[in-house]
Amino acid sequence: MISSSLAKSTVLNRLKSRASRFFGPWGVFFKGFIKHPVMVGSIIPSSSFTVKKMLAPVDWDNTKLFVEYGPGIGTFCQPILDRMRPDATLLVIDLNEDFIAYLRQTVRDSRFIAVHGSAADVNAIINNFGFAHADYILSGLPFSTLPNNLGPVIAEETAKAIRPGGAFLVYQFRARARDFMTPHFRKIDNGYALWNILPCHLFWGWKE
Repeated sequence: MISSSLAKSTVLNRLKSRASRFFGPWGVFFKGFIKHPVMVGSIIPSSSFTVKKMLAPVDWDNTKLFVEYGPGIGTFCQPILDRMRPDATLLVIDLNEDFIAYLRQTVRDSRFIAVHGSAADVNAIINNFGFAHADYILSGLPFSTLPNNLGPVIAEETAKAIRPGGAFLVYQFRARARDFMTPHFRKIDNGYALWNILPCHLFWGWKE
């Protein structure tokens, strides 16, 4: 009985390994969506157009710490690293262990830190790494569907974490994401990414 169970386990592990190699990052992303659909928010990673437009307002010369919530398979990670200063840091936070493990294996950059944790704990996390604040925080988390009233908590903690002059960058399928930002950011710029599956709303909440 034991040998039979081991044999089945070995076969399953081989199949998972082959599927992972075949589907690559798309397979990891799809797996993450299936496991935590309300946390991922989309079954398709953001388009390059969305990435470029979302990051356009960032003042990279004055960015020392850039934080991302829900990085998934790293759609934004390399574009951010490509724009960052050599002495800056990109810190990503995700509750999905599969995504964090994938990013730690694939992103080879000394400026990159991947943390398995909750965005609601952003202040404690950045403090643990020796930072007093973040310059910019990016999020693709589906605020309106997050469980346990997490949306308002994350928005409040994010506002506390960002330095004056920095911004909270949010991309969402629903415009309602702005409602979570409004109590904490007086100035919110908005845009729209049509060339994305699905088209999404873009918001930049500036910390005064």
